[in-house]
Amino acid sequence: MPASATKILIIDDDADLVSLLTDNLQLEGFSPSPAYNGEDGLLKLSQENFDLVILDVMMPGMKGTEVLAKIREHSHIPVIMLTARGDPADRIIGLELGADDYVPKPFTPRELVARIRAILRRTASQESPVTPLVVGPLTVNPAQRRVWVTATKKNIELTSTEFSLFEMLGRNLGQRVSKADIYTQVLGRDMGRYDRAIDVHVSALRHKLNDAVGPAISIASIRGFGYQMSVLDDSAS
Repeated sequence: MPASATKILIIDDDADLVSLLTDNLQLEGFSPSPAYNGEDGLLKLSQENFDLVILDVMMPGMKGTEVLAKIREHSHIPVIMLTARGDPADRIIGLELGADDYVPKPFTPRELVARIRAILRRTASQESPVTPLVVGPLTVNPAQRRVWVTATKKNIELTSTEFSLFEMLGRNLGQRVSKADIYTQVLGRDMGRYDRAIDVHVSALRHKLNDAVGPAISIASIRGFGYQMSVLDDSAS
């Protein structure tokens, strides 16, 4: 997706930061739009089509986590949360609610742009592998970024990051996949020290898969290495 066609909504009450991000994103060719509180951000999302949201956690009135929960009620738009460096709890809560990634403050605009480009690269359907994928009782359409139960045609509602994670593990079914590779291919960045982002995404994905197909698909933690997805023999037939 060309940067010039990419509309980004910035929801943050810090006017100086919003101005800085707006200037930098425009220089990078993006089309940013500001909202200075959660209510206005949600209103803009209901009125316009955006490709990505930058969302601050700590805002007066409606907190960023509340805004994210509202967004996820009706949209899978990629969301990057801006969090305080010393508060990992907010990061985990945001990821559990469906954020795609987070950037701890203080950060450089270059770092944020790199995160944006990484997410947009993997969410662009034209860049996804077009080979259909069957994982046990589930069917995957990479072009549409959809997963559904084959027998019932019922969709499994996954966030953008959860879909990318599921697809990567599914294409490596029965094989161990390292966390380092997952961070690189799914989040588009290196794994940071004490970084639990992928762990939280895996936990959310496990719950959704279990709700959809029970124990037919499992994601095992490989201590000190990463994860491995497996399918029960009777569910793969």
